[in-house]
Amino acid sequence: MSNLRWLLLSFSIFTLSHISYAESPTKPLSDEPLQTPRGSDGDGSVSLHGEMQLWHKITLDLAGPYAHELDNTPNPFTDYRFNVRFRHEDGTTYTVPGYFAADGNASNTSADSGNVWRAHFAPDRIGKWSYSVSFESGAHAALNKNAATIALATANGKSGSFEVAASDKSGRDLRSRGRLNYVGKRYLQFAGTGEYFIKAGADAPETLLGYADFDNTIAGNPKKVPLKTWAPHLQDWKNGDPVWQTDKGKGLIGAVNYLSGKGCNAFSFLTYNAGGDGDNVWPFVDRNDKLHYDCSKLDQWGVVFDHGTHRGMYLHFKMQESENDDHNAGKNKTNVPESLDGGDLGWQRKLYCRELISRFGHALALNWNLGEENTQTTQQIQAMVDYIAESDPYQHLIVLHTFPNEQDKQYLPLIGNKSKLTGLSLQNGGIHDTHWQTVKWVNTSADAGKPWVVAFDESGTAAHGQCPDLGYEGYDGKDNSGKMTYTQHDVRHQTLYGTLMGGGAGVEYYFGYQYAQNDLKCEDWRSREQSWDYCRVAIELFEKLPLSEMLPADELIGNPKHDNSRFCFAKPGELYLVYLPSGGSTQLDMSSAQGAFTVTSINPANGNAADATTVIQGGASVEIVAPNTKHDWLIRIEKST
Repeated sequence: MSNLRWLLLSFSIFTLSHISYAESPTKPLSDEPLQTPRGSDGDGSVSLHGEMQLWHKITLDLAGPYAHELDNTPNPFTDYRFNVRFRHEDGTTYTVPGYFAADGNASNTSADSGNVWRAHFAPDRIGKWSYSVSFESGAHAALNKNAATIALATANGKSGSFEVAASDKSGRDLRSRGRLNYVGKRYLQFAGTGEYFIKAGADAPETLLGYADFDNTIAGNPKKVPLKTWAPHLQDWKNGDPVWQTDKGKGLIGAVNYLSGKGCNAFSFLTYNAGGDGDNVWPFVDRNDKLHYDCSKLDQWGVVFDHGTHRGMYLHFKMQESENDDHNAGKNKTNVPESLDGGDLGWQRKLYCRELISRFGHALALNWNLGEENTQTTQQIQAMVDYIAESDPYQHLIVLHTFPNEQDKQYLPLIGNKSKLTGLSLQNGGIHDTHWQTVKWVNTSADAGKPWVVAFDESGTAAHGQCPDLGYEGYDGKDNSGKMTYTQHDVRHQTLYGTLMGGGAGVEYYFGYQYAQNDLKCEDWRSREQSWDYCRVAIELFEKLPLSEMLPADELIGNPKHDNSRFCFAKPGELYLVYLPSGGSTQLDMSSAQGAFTVTSINPANGNAADATTVIQGGASVEIVAPNTKHDWLIRIEKST
């Protein structure tokens, strides 16, 4: 890079910046390009890395043109179109976007320059695969398929082949089950096993990636939201688990181990929150430079995400914070500096989507959430959804999240065949609203001819989401102001079973700011340990059901308004689940069912069945009675064989 160009870029970054950071980045922006001679271009050679097995990550590295993260002419992120076409011998083809990977080991070296270009692939078939490289350069070539380009002679057209064997993984490792696919139903399905998926895990902290061990990660508001160390979970890191730079990453890797070990299978995180509550997560080399990406930081993120896949975890990518979707532009005619293209699908937003997809899209279980509390216009959302769907070779679930009072406005224009949206990430203003809202969007999307995968990821007010366990740091059911709220048992009833009995595909727990270990500062997932146990029990119970054939059926127990008094989830004539939050009894309309049915009562807190089972006959309304009124009961009524 020339001295003049470096000075101009440094000046532009300085003038764009409007926050004075109290913490220095791990990988500081420096004059390194001036001090270090530029490296040599690669010779176009290709190498493959990883386990050549079904569903495993296979990495293709290309020795291409030398570049630096801060280069502008050409910009390595916008001005090179690097794609790899993978083709199975049966004709199945995936075109995978590639990315600039600095020296190829940036997670450990903190490199910001090099000549390694990389693409990740997770094969869905055993047998012979071939690859073919497409590498072109030109202004905005990566983002504009109609750009004028020149093929890179040393790399374009490089090809080869490799054999993929069966996976040797088992248990929680997702590589034993395959990719989660949207199959036009209310639940995602594992491509390898055909099983349907129920998720349960952590929606907090949203600042999960605001982690001190990640390069160039800076606290924009260190007094309110300091960088995390995840120190409480250092004890959960085990020998053989991944680290970077000798011993970094142990706290967060340990946290993933803990949540997985509790039997949960999901966690979420913002990948961009500049200007938001946390103001400490962005993928760029600088907070306000949205066209240059931090190779080492993103490689380190990838270490955590890959470990999550190995530990059976679904990755919830929340692609932007509410404060940077530019939702104020329409009213105030102002441009939020932290937004990408003012909310439109321009070069910044296209590049952001492409970088996330190319670096992390190989993960087997994830969704692309367009943003927390999204209020972009329908046209802006449509454009972003279409671009993600076009760019993601694996067609992962695309979901939308918005404020509770914006749901109809934001969701209805996208329902059915009006968009390529495939799911919702719901939020409400109180846990008591969870069940009826789940039923509403499950039924409304099904009636539109395209069932959405509906999950409840923020149940409760901003102050009072998922509470800690009773006894954790003295929690007694009251928040920090002394107000009596609720307990983990209320959350089990209204949030967890309210969602699942409404046909929802799962839950993630948001931690209200009035509680210990809240949504911004949480570093100890043990604060909700009992709730994770309840989640594990629910996953084990529901994943064994014929989920795609069951529907919310509260009307069969006299609850047509879907209040929280009792829930019913059924495959009429074959299988009924009745949830009684306080035990007791209810009438179940089985007038259309014929034959004998076995009744089993299950304790939702531990999954244990009561000792006694009974047999009832269909053809009439039947009284369903729980063993006692000491706690909630899940009653399973199944046709006898």
